[in-house]
Amino acid sequence: MKALALIVTLAIGILVAPLAAEAQEGKKVPRIGVLTAGDPRLPGAFREGLRELGYVQGQDIAIEWPPDPGRADRYPDLVAALLRLQVDVIVAGNNAAIAAAQQATKTVPIIMLFPSDPVGLGFIASLARPGGNITGLTSLSTELQAKRTQLLKEAVPTLSRVAILWDFLEPGRRETAGEAERSARALGLQPQLFEVQSPGELDSAFAAMTREGVGAVLVGGTTLLFNHRARIAELAAKNGLPTMCTARWYVEAGCLMAYATDFPALHRRAAYFVDKILKGAKPADLPVEQPTKFELVINLKTARALGLEVLPTLLATADEVIE
Repeated sequence: MKALALIVTLAIGILVAPLAAEAQEGKKVPRIGVLTAGDPRLPGAFREGLRELGYVQGQDIAIEWPPDPGRADRYPDLVAALLRLQVDVIVAGNNAAIAAAQQATKTVPIIMLFPSDPVGLGFIASLARPGGNITGLTSLSTELQAKRTQLLKEAVPTLSRVAILWDFLEPGRRETAGEAERSARALGLQPQLFEVQSPGELDSAFAAMTREGVGAVLVGGTTLLFNHRARIAELAAKNGLPTMCTARWYVEAGCLMAYATDFPALHRRAAYFVDKILKGAKPADLPVEQPTKFELVINLKTARALGLEVLPTLLATADEVIE
């Protein structure tokens, strides 16, 4: 862990080195630390949001974007590295990153991107008046579970038994998985949880799904599962299991479907909170925003490989169909 923290600090230090001259001349350049993983388009979306508000990276703002830690338990080291660099704001993506930042500082403003349940997890007091040093956005991921289950049932009309693949090491994930169970039962499905805590457990989890006779898989959105989405897609195809996931990148990796918040839009909107805070607003006074844009992405190539005929009505509602 100490080695990781040192590597991260050195890597971030290289990114901010060109700003040293400006700082010496008396021009304070705000530093924003970002802890989020995903598609390479996400940093671009965040920077685009800042540009629209008049910020130019390297001139009047610096962004430190550490590498994906790969595991949720490494976020505390990344937060510590950012705090040593005296960042002015931390933008934190998932539950694990937000929890690590909240534990590490009560003074540096923290902007959430896609927590599952920010009030229930104790990140904020309420959406309208967050309190403390945390504000930002929420992905409504817990509420979206019912919609994901419904869409999966539409894609697989004969479905009766559904697997829920999850990693419970991150804060709030048991609650989200519980919502997936409830939504499955409400549709007359029999849910079964399959927990993994390391990449090596994915193979045995899918083997167990086959033995138990499940007909499809609801895949969680944890750091572990996200980072191994290609392997999940491979195992799902091997075992003939349709998958519903929590972000479009799973579908691009070969999974069947995803219904989720528009993540690039969340990153662009995060720039608004950065701007407000840098201009003197307090996080406690900035209401947390809920997303208004969602997307359904379907991988038609995967559907054909599974021998699954997706209904035209479902395809018509998709925001993107990958051929």
